[in-house]
Order: sequence, then C-alpha cells, then structure tokens
Amino acid sequence: MRLLFLFMLLACVSFLGYAQYLQHIEGLLPCPLCVAQRLAYWLLGLTAFIAFLHNPKPLGHRLYSLLMVILALTGTVIAARHAWLIRYPESFECGISPEEAFLNSLPIADWWPGMFEANGDCANVDWTFLSLTIPDWSLAAFVGLGILALYPLLPRR
Repeated sequence: MRLLFLFMLLACVSFLGYAQYLQHIEGLLPCPLCVAQRLAYWLLGLTAFIAFLHNPKPLGHRLYSLLMVILALTGTVIAARHAWLIRYPESFECGISPEEAFLNSLPIADWWPGMFEANGDCANVDWTFLSLTIPDWSLAAFVGLGILALYPLLPRR
C-alpha cells in the first residue's frame, strides 16, 4: 500500500508542478475553480503523504483510502463544473465573483499567492491538448486518482 500512496503523492505533486509551469512560464492565470482544484490536489497529496509516512495497519489503509476517495470525488465535481462552464460560458459569470473573493481572502492565498490566488476567468480557454482543456485533463486525473484510492477498500481474498 505504501507504493500506492507514494504514487498518488507524486502524481499530485506533478499536477501541481505543471499548474505552476502553466501559470508562471506560459502566463495562464488561474481562476477560482482552478484554485479550488489545486486545493483538492494539495489535500489529496497531503493525505497520501501522511498515509505513506504513517504506514498503518489495514484498517488505517482503508481510512486513508476513504478520505482520498472523498477528496478525489470533490476534485472531480469541481473539475466537471469547470469543464461544463467552458462549454456553456453564458450560464455562469466567473470573473470577480464571490468565489474569487472568498478564495483570495483565505490565509493560504496570502501565504502562497502564486499557487492559491485566483485572478483568471473560468470560461477562458487558453490551453488545449488533444482538443481537451485543462479542466478536462484535471477531471480525468481526479477520476484516475479516485479509482486508485478505491484499491485499499476492495475486499481481500
């Protein structure tokens, strides 16, 4: 199980690192939903890190796994909402919104504004790969991480 937790940690660190590359090198500004997804990756990676260090007994594996499934599901919902907003931008205004004001008022936005400060528009599509946007790829990543997190919850023979 430790290798599974380590893999999930490294995946989250990789996704967050690529988000930093896109923001600071490519110049893409994160929107409130991007920042919310970053928070989900952070919490998921932190949980995987703690589980890796703790190396608990099977019950502990299941508890960490359940928490990671919940965090991955939360990220999946946020990413799906973001992907939907990109396809239907007229349905929601995501400029300076209550979500942006809330996220930017969190202490973590002051602590690390380059990671957690929301300045972009959720409906902008500035980057695609294989015709999929960043939220589409993030949705796939959260689904994959959620499926991996389910593994310790499967019954053993």
